[in-house]
Amino acid sequence: MIVLDFSPVLAEWPLLARGVATTVALTGVSAVIGLSLGTAAAWARLHGPAPLKFLAGGYVEAIRNTPFIVQLFFVFFGLPSLGVRLTPESASVIAMVINLGAYACEIVRAGLAATPRAQIEAARALALSEAQIFTRVALPPALARVWPALVGQVVIVMLGSAVCGQIATHELSHASNLIHSRNFRAFEATFVALGLYLALAVALRQTLNWAGQRWLGLRR
Repeated sequence: MIVLDFSPVLAEWPLLARGVATTVALTGVSAVIGLSLGTAAAWARLHGPAPLKFLAGGYVEAIRNTPFIVQLFFVFFGLPSLGVRLTPESASVIAMVINLGAYACEIVRAGLAATPRAQIEAARALALSEAQIFTRVALPPALARVWPALVGQVVIVMLGSAVCGQIATHELSHASNLIHSRNFRAFEATFVALGLYLALAVALRQTLNWAGQRWLGLRR
């Protein structure tokens, strides 16, 4: 008969709390920088000069067609051969930013492409600069159109951070595996980690939806 005992797992709550905090920190930093990178890449693919369009397109295709764990290993294990040594946390953030930026680029690009041409022409008739047109006329409604997709992508990246434990980043899955190695309560440790990831995903989605309502004027 199988007897479940969660007390040895819950007794390690400081380790779990550290894992949750690290996961939240990785996600927060990666979301801000990754969405900014994706927006810049979307602009480059739509309005940039030909060389920049080529570079942005190559970046998007390379990242979207390779596994995240391979990207993570390349950053952490590959870059040191070029003299770039990173901590596990720094490598995790860089890999998550690069991954999110590529997917966000295509999402934002779709929103920008849906901007009515007449709206852009009206802004030019008012003598707005191209930078003002992009940041004040085209980008806000584009983000409003695709915000649910961006929220979903950020949540996916947060859940994908679980593989960062493979390079000894002290995030939630790493904490769960460490607890399992200490008390051999594999099911209980994994079950608790699963519940925590679910709670984090729901909280992150609700927070980003609130941010969309607050800053982009989205309806509930």
